[in-house]
Amino acid sequence: METDDQKNPIPSPVMAIDLGEKRVGIAVSDALSISITRVPALQRTNWKQMLRDVEDLVRRFDAKTVVIGLPLRLNGSAGDSAQQARQVAQKFAQSLQVSVYLQDERLTSAEAEHNLRQEGRRRDKIPGLVDSEAAAVILRDFLEGSQERILVPPSQQTV
Repeated sequence: METDDQKNPIPSPVMAIDLGEKRVGIAVSDALSISITRVPALQRTNWKQMLRDVEDLVRRFDAKTVVIGLPLRLNGSAGDSAQQARQVAQKFAQSLQVSVYLQDERLTSAEAEHNLRQEGRRRDKIPGLVDSEAAAVILRDFLEGSQERILVPPSQQTV
């Protein structure tokens, strides 16, 4: 996987994906990458269904770029979840007709919960919203460009 030169403009709209165990959080930017909208989370089932759902969302929002959260450990090392995210990113890069990136997502779920509480969301509603809010945090961080952007080439093989 290559590091994208941060001087290259990222085609918009950009769609972010937070791969949870039960739900897949989704957020999308507008065409100018100014505003971010949370999209209702997808139920995580099998790969084929997730691919169909994401393809539908890419078409619906005319997304030109997809960014997937990379769940690194707090010390920056990669565990099983990070390896699974890399594999999903690789499959998306091979299947979608858009650029696919990985973005460090450490602490995004905690930030997402905090954001939802700050919005005044009821405690019982937060679990259903946290995945897509985490995707919105990932997307915001990606668009700000303050972290390394990892481009996933479609032909790269993962281990």
